[in-house]
Amino acid sequence: MKRYHGAIFVVLAILLPAVCYAKIPVEIAGFKLGAPIENFQDRCRMETAMPLRYTKFIEEIEIREVTGFKNGLLWVAKCATPGRIVRIRMKYTDSSKKFYNELLKRFRKRFGKPSEWRGDPFHIVISWKWSFVDDQNNRISMILEHNTRNEEETYGNTIKMTMWNLIDEERECAKVKKAALPPSPKKSVPKQVDWDTLLPR
Repeated sequence: MKRYHGAIFVVLAILLPAVCYAKIPVEIAGFKLGAPIENFQDRCRMETAMPLRYTKFIEEIEIREVTGFKNGLLWVAKCATPGRIVRIRMKYTDSSKKFYNELLKRFRKRFGKPSEWRGDPFHIVISWKWSFVDDQNNRISMILEHNTRNEEETYGNTIKMTMWNLIDEERECAKVKKAALPPSPKKSVPKQVDWDTLLPR
């Protein structure tokens, strides 16, 4: 009997990590984190590609219409490994709170309890975050968000999936390239402040 139990524990020890890793999300709507954008060019509006503001080492690309989603954006690497997808952001067609609650229930069932609350105290933005590390040491976050009326965010239901180690690689690559550039000439600071240009009229 003891040998039987020991065998069960060995099998579980082997299978459990695989089961855990199987629950780590890397794909949605047919787009996959870490994959090359060239695999999805026919499903993207490649002409919309533009660098992110303040993050020039990553560009943003709009996707074409996908059933169940109103729109979507992909973040694509430009430095360490150009063309690699580092973030997927999708907005669901159904913007209702009822739909969000159903999504949240299914997310919890598939991926377990969220690791962090990311919304505001007044629940204007309801946002839950899951964090994962896969067998390749990729650090992945998934945020499911419902925005009721925050004008600084898009209204409705949104999912954001990010592979943070890839973004870190891009940031480090950009830092190295910037350090290799010749220093920019220093801008002269005016001796007198022109207050008239600094105040609204």
